[in-house]
Amino acid sequence: MPKIKTNRGAAKRFKTTGSGKIVRNKAFANHILTKKSTKRKRNLRKSGLVDSSNSRQVARLIPYR
Repeated sequence: MPKIKTNRGAAKRFKTTGSGKIVRNKAFANHILTKKSTKRKRNLRKSGLVDSSNSRQVARLIPYR
């Protein structure tokens, strides 16, 4: 069986925790920030977990993480 290539774009966007969950950064925090509240922007700075329905797809993109 050949080695699987890691999707490099996904490798830069996702990390795995010690328990095997996949961590992601939140979207909508780069521009058009004036209309967003301070609280909303602060919460966008925090990382989030990939939903369980998508975690298998993302895990295939980063097989050796």
